[in-house]
Amino acid sequence: MLELIAVLAASALAGFVDAVVGGGGLVLVPALFSAYPGAAPATLFGTNKAAAVWGTAWSCAQYFKRIQLSVRSLLPAVAMAGAGSWVGAGLVSRVDATDLRRALPLVLVGLLAYTLTRKDLGSQHAPRWRGGRQAMAAAAIGLVIGVYDGFFGPGTGSFLVFLFVRVLGYDFLHASAAAKLLNTATNSAALVRFSIAGQVWWEIGLMLAVANVAGSLIGTRLALRHGSGFVRGMFVVVVSALILKTGYDGYLR
Repeated sequence: MLELIAVLAASALAGFVDAVVGGGGLVLVPALFSAYPGAAPATLFGTNKAAAVWGTAWSCAQYFKRIQLSVRSLLPAVAMAGAGSWVGAGLVSRVDATDLRRALPLVLVGLLAYTLTRKDLGSQHAPRWRGGRQAMAAAAIGLVIGVYDGFFGPGTGSFLVFLFVRVLGYDFLHASAAAKLLNTATNSAALVRFSIAGQVWWEIGLMLAVANVAGSLIGTRLALRHGSGFVRGMFVVVVSALILKTGYDGYLR
């Protein structure tokens, strides 16, 4: 019972973090591994997706009610993100992720350093391209991060936010909205694949989903109320925490 209470609290916090800038897996996945150390990793990843997909989808709907963003230009990215995540989820039990685990904190350090040195990064919404070029660039981002999310996952939302800001010229708030749309697709595709393989604890996952949506509600409202500056601040905090967590997992554990 105590384990369930702990993961419910973690799911609510994960929903809050995911709603603002992504990275909720940083909270919920370690909580699941701590609460259920004897479970198969794929099952815990699948259960995490069963919770995260609902909070992300709810947050996405709220963002798009308030923010002007072309969904049509993002549809190819959504499709590629979903396909990539499907492929990535199939690799979880087949490929050793040791090298990726060690490389991840170094990539995150570079990402954080770039963000901190560019004070104006993501402050203005000024998309670099329109139409087909924007759709193609977003689709490439969706495919690469989709595979990563299905296979490994930590920091998916943060990577999406950063790439939409740096590559496409979005501000942090619009980038967060776009990231929610793609993250909903990656979570959904991975969840379907995990479910087909019988790697989801639905009775726990659905309870976690309720807590995740509750956290998402708070996070979305704060992001929409305070804008890009708040999202950027949360981005720095989440990426810093990801560096510490992934650095420990990759080099000290």
